[in-house]
Amino acid sequence: MRAIGETAHALAYIVIANRSYADVYQCGRRTIPLSLAAEIQHWLLPSSLACEAALFAVAGALEPADHVGGDTDYVIDRDTVHLSVTDAMRHDVDAALLATLLVSAMRRARRASAGLAEQARQADEAMCEHGRHGYVTGQLLRISLIDGETEFINAGHPWPLRMRDGQVREIAPKIDMPFGFLAPHRYRVQSPNLRPGDRLVMLTDGRLEHNADSLDLSNLIMRTRALHPRGTTPRCRGVPACQPS
Repeated sequence: MRAIGETAHALAYIVIANRSYADVYQCGRRTIPLSLAAEIQHWLLPSSLACEAALFAVAGALEPADHVGGDTDYVIDRDTVHLSVTDAMRHDVDAALLATLLVSAMRRARRASAGLAEQARQADEAMCEHGRHGYVTGQLLRISLIDGETEFINAGHPWPLRMRDGQVREIAPKIDMPFGFLAPHRYRVQSPNLRPGDRLVMLTDGRLEHNADSLDLSNLIMRTRALHPRGTTPRCRGVPACQPS
């Protein structure tokens, strides 16, 4: 078992180091061809949809993986976790291009050390200037790994769900305009009140459209509470889960 573990560990490094330079790994993961929109979307995603550290765990899933119109992004700095969930209007190549524009604008602002409100403002400005009258809903979340302080912006997006002490409750933040609306507006930074041990589930309206009448998402989150977030998200089909610890 030790030899198998060491081999798997070495193989993981080989895959991580080489997957950006060869298509063989992507081809091996795919069971059906992707649409053009999905191909664009997949290259917007982080290199891994799951990440675990001493202070948090984050995981996401994309369904259906071959035909998607939303986008998820996260990044870990030295003392901060940044997470965003966005959903561009429509489900075609135009939607993928809108998502590319928005995520690129947010990443640019974040990498210039802009705060959450400024990231949202620059993303909105990019959408208004180059989005061709399209719009994108989204949520931005920032968690400090030093003191646990949380910052949150909701741009016309479905509310997230929080599991705490065995109960699931919908977080109801103030709602600001989606990115790309020309009407005057601003983005308010709020706090979702996260505590160690909470599980936060952020979703897109695709989750609500899929089978909302037949699925009790709160009950599903409860039934999967013993699982790691990366085991929860495939069952919830298309929702990212973040769990500060």
